[in-house]
Amino acid sequence: MSRSAWHDHAWHLVHAEPQAPALHMALDDVMLDDVSAGRRPPTLRIWEWAGPAVVMGRFQSLRNEVDALAAHRLGIEVVRRISGGGAMFIEPGNTITYSIIAPMTLVDGMTFEQAYAFMDQWVIEALDTLGIKAWYQPLNDITSSAGKIAGAAQARRGGAVLHHVTMAYDIDAVRMLEVLRVGREKLSDKGTTSAQKRVDPLRRQTGLPRDAVIERMIETFRNRHGGLVPDDLRADELARAQALARDKFATPEWTALLP
Repeated sequence: MSRSAWHDHAWHLVHAEPQAPALHMALDDVMLDDVSAGRRPPTLRIWEWAGPAVVMGRFQSLRNEVDALAAHRLGIEVVRRISGGGAMFIEPGNTITYSIIAPMTLVDGMTFEQAYAFMDQWVIEALDTLGIKAWYQPLNDITSSAGKIAGAAQARRGGAVLHHVTMAYDIDAVRMLEVLRVGREKLSDKGTTSAQKRVDPLRRQTGLPRDAVIERMIETFRNRHGGLVPDDLRADELARAQALARDKFATPEWTALLP
């Protein structure tokens, strides 16, 4: 298998209506299978969230990461994704999330660290055009001198790779610390001002609306990698994802897989 370049692929763009957190987990799973099988072209999917969530990594312990009682009280859905990495605190208007689902040839022969850096280059370029000097911070962060901007995670299966990134457009640090235990431990002696320093939102750094940041990201991807044919979730994809969300990603068994 020889490595392919971005321009070797006909990229599609999916930017659908807001979806429930468990359905987003399922859509990544279904689309990874479909790109691997050649049923879907390589795709950049911009997520819209229907509600707040904590998204745990595949190998994280539920009780170590999340205060489940606080999440329930605040109406925050807790879900587990298929990729590794750390827990993410999601609020619909404060978060920019995207997935790249690509043939494995794009990262053939790369280590995970090399693949993360490679898959994030276009976003770092987009941020640069918005006046943010950002860089890849191994293993899976995008950061600036002001603080962390984004966290990434990857999964490889069959003939495809899934790379998804959650970016902090804005952040409610107080609320985040109510539900995320890890942040609470790291910051217990420093208070929430430290949380705001550790994660430095795009809103503060750019002064732009969320939609404008997303627009610049799409424009940069298109200019750098070509393609981005506007596309929709296909009816069969959505139906399979809804079934998978119901039977797996929305179940307590999957969420508490590592209790």
